Amino acid sequence: MSLTLEKITKVVDGELHINDVNLNFEPGSFNVLLGRTLAGKTSLMRLMAGLEKPTSGRVLMNGADMTGIPVRHRNVSMVYQQFINYPNLSVYDNIASPLRLAGDDKKTIDRKVRETAEILRIESFLNRMPLELSGGQQQRTAMARALIKDADLILFDEPLVNLDYKLREELRQEMRELFKVRNTIAVYATTEPNEALALGGTTTILHEGRAIQYGEAAEVYNFPDTVECAELFSEPPLNLTKGEISDSEVTLDQATHFPLNADLAGLGRGNYIFGVRPSHLALFPVNEDDLEISVKVELAEISGSETFLHVRNKHLSLVLHLTGIYQYEVDAPIKVYMPTHKIFVFDEDGKILKVPTRLPIVNQAAQVTGGLQHG
Repeated sequence: MSLTLEKITKVVDGELHINDVNLNFEPGSFNVLLGRTLAGKTSLMRLMAGLEKPTSGRVLMNGADMTGIPVRHRNVSMVYQQFINYPNLSVYDNIASPLRLAGDDKKTIDRKVRETAEILRIESFLNRMPLELSGGQQQRTAMARALIKDADLILFDEPLVNLDYKLREELRQEMRELFKVRNTIAVYATTEPNEALALGGTTTILHEGRAIQYGEAAEVYNFPDTVECAELFSEPPLNLTKGEISDSEVTLDQATHFPLNADLAGLGRGNYIFGVRPSHLALFPVNEDDLEISVKVELAEISGSETFLHVRNKHLSLVLHLTGIYQYEVDAPIKVYMPTHKIFVFDEDGKILKVPTRLPIVNQAAQVTGGLQHG
């Protein structure tokens, strides 16, 4: 089954929630909706499911107009970020409930419940009650209940957000493998760019109710159409600064200069917006074209085995995404290094003009792993 959204708009109490969205999802595809909170992800999925009707536009399934058809007449499943299970039913009965509602025979139900539970590695918990399970096991139960229907469309509304890091990583991997062998359309909403990359498939970037870019996840990540797309598909967000290109050099923030290289020479003289990913900045020079910048530390934000290092000088504010734990005193003077070949360039209206010449998703060479660094 294919799913097409045709000029979908949704207005609620005079407020525009979804703005002229056109999307097409193919059978067997895994699709991510990426956007900040209130970008319109949940609203769009409710329109796909038939829980709400659009103010204008059409929802087509296999070419048939389903816009006015309520959810109970569609073969759709949905998994939410909360662990929504029936607390008075066993795990077995929770998973079996959609099939019993559909009138399947006991033998078919038993076979499908056990097959689905095995796929999600909860077969040993079938006789337990949901409240006897861990958070990850409860979410696996909810996912099993959604999957067992063999729905044409399965919607995941940030289903892993309440789980710890390790469980999230496990379930992401399982979901990728699971949908490789199914003909179901899966749509997965997230606020996290790294999750969108990890899940793969196609990614739609939503911003203020608009679908601002759509394509294969790695393609959208590496070739953002606009400043907005580049910022939203970067965690932490892309470092941005205004600057100028002259006949012989590039000037960032009116004070940071480097010689004009071959990558940027073709853009011509003028004013631009420059961007660099936090993961491409380093504490040590690793490339021939690294630009050394003197800064002071504002904050070393440690998250697990990573550090988001916030630095600034009089003109420029940057965030570095470093693998490893780094601790610095506030206002400690340090030097950071920006590879000029990894700079994004946008025009003054925010349209992309140039992407980095080499496009690794993570710059391993620019990161020192496993160490505790003191500044």
